[in-house]
Amino acid sequence: MRDAEQHLAPYAVSAANSRGRQFPEAPPFGRSEFERDRDRIIHSAAFRRLEYKTQVFVNTEGDLYRTRLTHSLEVAQIARSIARNLDLNEELTEAVALAHDLGHTPFGHAGQDALNECMQPHGGFEHNLQSLRVVDELEEKYAAYNGLNLCFETRESILKHCSRPNAERLGDVADRFLTNRRPVLEAQVTNLADEIAYNNHDIDDGLRSGLITLEQAAEVRLFKTHLDKVLARHPGLDGRRLIHETVRGIINALVSDLLTESRRRIAQHRPADLREAQLAPALIGFSDDMLELNRELKAFLRKSLYQHYQVLRATMKARLVVKDLFHIFMDDPRLLPPQFFQRAQADVPRAIADYIAGMTDRYAMKEHHRLTVPGPAF
Repeated sequence: MRDAEQHLAPYAVSAANSRGRQFPEAPPFGRSEFERDRDRIIHSAAFRRLEYKTQVFVNTEGDLYRTRLTHSLEVAQIARSIARNLDLNEELTEAVALAHDLGHTPFGHAGQDALNECMQPHGGFEHNLQSLRVVDELEEKYAAYNGLNLCFETRESILKHCSRPNAERLGDVADRFLTNRRPVLEAQVTNLADEIAYNNHDIDDGLRSGLITLEQAAEVRLFKTHLDKVLARHPGLDGRRLIHETVRGIINALVSDLLTESRRRIAQHRPADLREAQLAPALIGFSDDMLELNRELKAFLRKSLYQHYQVLRATMKARLVVKDLFHIFMDDPRLLPPQFFQRAQADVPRAIADYIAGMTDRYAMKEHHRLTVPGPAF
């Protein structure tokens, strides 16, 4: 066992209790199996494309707003810190955090909603199912197999949600959705680190963009508490420093609460091993008080940022682009690039969904322009 795993709790994922890879490989040299997973994810084409995929703001709107790539890195940082403090597997946690958005469409949730609507007659579309499809099938880097051949626990943790029909189709990687088991604790950590990251960084981007004001944000209890603390320590502070210090304080409070509450739950249920941890109630979570404060924050963002008329305009345009592309390719799959046209011989709608989901924001806009605006074909 590597030194890095000697401190792990008995209910953490480790090399000793891992179910391994679908295709057996020689053990890695100088790194753990889950570090190998992390490295394969970082070197994947899907990970590179996250640089130009949107969180809330379309990629062309500015260079300083979060993208799926920067979001994934921020999630990984928060998740690793939590995992380390709970004696969980940092490398697995980091791998899942970096992979969790690999299947996201261009244009954020607007793109996903539009593609899911188009795919309803064909099994639907969900980005975390697509993330698993990316690492299991769509990446083409190795001679012996499709995908990245990640460890079972990494693949299972990427699959955050799954309907019963999809679980039955996917087999053992989705078995926990059929047997009422929770994800491993490392996946639970990543899910909540994702929530911490996107809520607070959406506030930051919303304030930076001017779509929400400091006065509006100060109506939210969690934001006001930490805004007041910053102003008490630094009277007269304003601008970017004031916002950064406030958001930093909120993130620290959320992580601290999560650690305290999770330790309490673990001590209460005392799981002896990985299996008992998955059969227990959720062991990673916020206290009731923090959960309520977090709900207020999310409600504020939904009303004041995500439903802001400028965001809704961008959302409308994004939906049109995705729907137009889908229907154009459904009408004539020969317009697909050769590798996707070849895949379409088995399943046209799914091949189109794979193609669109893999697009960056600006590539989708260029492809839409090429196919809908008179002019040169390329």
